[in-house]
Amino acid sequence: MSNIQAVILGLVQGITEFFPISSSAHLLLVPWLFGWHLTMSLDLEKTFDVALHLGTFVAVLVLMYKEVWRVLKAFFGSIWRRKIATRDEKLAWMLLISTIPAGIIGVLFENVIEERLGEPWLMAVLMIAFGVIMWVVDAWAPDSKKTGGAEGKNLTSVRWYQALFIGIAQAAALAPGVSRSGVTLTALRGLKITRDEAVRYAFLLTIPIIGGSAVYKGLKVAAGGGLPAGTALPFLIGIVTALVSGYLAARFLLGYLRSHSLRGFVWYRFAFGVLILVLIAAGVRAATIG
Repeated sequence: MSNIQAVILGLVQGITEFFPISSSAHLLLVPWLFGWHLTMSLDLEKTFDVALHLGTFVAVLVLMYKEVWRVLKAFFGSIWRRKIATRDEKLAWMLLISTIPAGIIGVLFENVIEERLGEPWLMAVLMIAFGVIMWVVDAWAPDSKKTGGAEGKNLTSVRWYQALFIGIAQAAALAPGVSRSGVTLTALRGLKITRDEAVRYAFLLTIPIIGGSAVYKGLKVAAGGGLPAGTALPFLIGIVTALVSGYLAARFLLGYLRSHSLRGFVWYRFAFGVLILVLIAAGVRAATIG
């Protein structure tokens, strides 16, 4: 892998991790589109993807450090007092509940996900299909402003079983082409949560999920003897690029969704999915990777 390729993939990860357009699909499809041969084993490619996720993990920590600190204090405070009394304490436990299903399924079905759900044609179909779901749900749910007598709710209205539902929905995002942030936003919009509240929850939920994935994969790399010689610099470049671009993308999205719908992202999903299918149908690119 060249340093330029590391920069491009870092940019792709940083932008697509927080936008509801599936970072995992883009990390697979961008090399496929350019015809890159990264001269890395499949395991090392997956490790590089996780390294890029580490960059966006740090980005969201930097962006939301005040809220993260507040939620952590509330979580441990509720454990100390053995009760959930405040809004932040409730939010902390809801985030924990939402984290569990995707974490369990991700570990149990890691090989199935990597070996069977990463084909270009399938990712293109999922980009389009989930885009339809995003559009319908976001258009149906009320916004932060009153619309036809209805008004969106805030996160205090989320119950434990609804947080569990969000976590189960997160498991669907393990398939490249769906989108982790898109699933969270759509699930919360389906619960009539406003967009600005939904995106805050989605960002906070990325912290334990991405952080846990990075730790899990990092331990596997360490157990295997670490990174091969000559790969440290591209890894570092990719992480830093993902961090900077991820921070800017997340900050943009927080402001954008206060006054805009998800429609722009839906149109992008449609266009990108159709492009992939057209390239496959025309024989320009293969329907599989590898």
